[in-house]
Amino acid sequence: MKLYDGGKIFIGLIIFVAFAAFPFYFNVGKVNAKPEPKTDTPAIQEWEKQNGKKQCVESKEFMRTEHMQLLNNWRDSVVRDGNRGYMSDAHTKRFNMSLQNECMRCHSNKKKFCDECHNYMAVKPYCFDCHIAPKEEEKS
Repeated sequence: MKLYDGGKIFIGLIIFVAFAAFPFYFNVGKVNAKPEPKTDTPAIQEWEKQNGKKQCVESKEFMRTEHMQLLNNWRDSVVRDGNRGYMSDAHTKRFNMSLQNECMRCHSNKKKFCDECHNYMAVKPYCFDCHIAPKEEEKS
C-alpha cells in the first residue's frame, strides 16, 4: 500500500501535535500559588472575640467546595418558600439567608476574598449581576 504525500501528512501531524501540546509544555515547571483569602476583617475579629474562634456559617472545608450550592439553596428557599433563617450544623445560631446581609458582613472585601479564588479557578459567578458588591475602602 502506497501512501501518497506521506511526508506532507507526517509534517502536518507533527505541527498539529506541537500546537495541541503547546499549553502543556509552555506551563511545565510553572506553579500558580493557591490563594489564601484574608479572613481578618473587623466583623470576623469581633466574632472571634465573642465566640473564641473564627467560624463561618459552615466549616471551612464545606465553604471552600460547597458555598455556591449553599447560596443557590438559600436563594431557592428565600424566593420560593419565604424562609429566611438558616440553622447550620456547625452552630446553634440562626443565620439570615442573605449574601449581602450575612456573607458580605464578614467577607466585606470582594477583591481579596471572592475574586482571588474565583480568578484562580477561572470561574465567573453571577452573584453580583443582581447583588450590590460591597464598597471597598481605598487605602492611601
